[in-house]
Amino acid sequence: MKTERHGLSIGIERSGDQFFLFFKATGKLTHQDYKVISPMLESAVSSVKQPNISALIDTTEFEGWELRAAWDDLTITLKHGNQFNKIAILGNKGWQEWFAKISSWFVSGEVRFFDKATDALSWLDDNPSSQ
Repeated sequence: MKTERHGLSIGIERSGDQFFLFFKATGKLTHQDYKVISPMLESAVSSVKQPNISALIDTTEFEGWELRAAWDDLTITLKHGNQFNKIAILGNKGWQEWFAKISSWFVSGEVRFFDKATDALSWLDDNPSSQ
């Protein structure tokens, strides 16, 4: 019997009042995945008062969501979308690029799709005042 791997990994860094979040989505996310990850995310962003979060979301091993998990994702995005300065979505499928475009409707900061990690990280590291 083959075990299907799925889940969401989170990495968090802070530099002064800037937060950097790293997410890696694997497999098909479930509602149970969000029940586990939501409290960690809430804890990480609860003290952020301005849009000071930059995030890299690695979807290269992501296969999608169960219906209830998609709703969980939207709920989190609506609640915290105004706290993000930049979100780079790293992927390797056309639908992931489409997802990045749709996500930008719910986030106050910029959302861009990348197919190379180096390009995504370079964009996240750019100083907004120099653009």
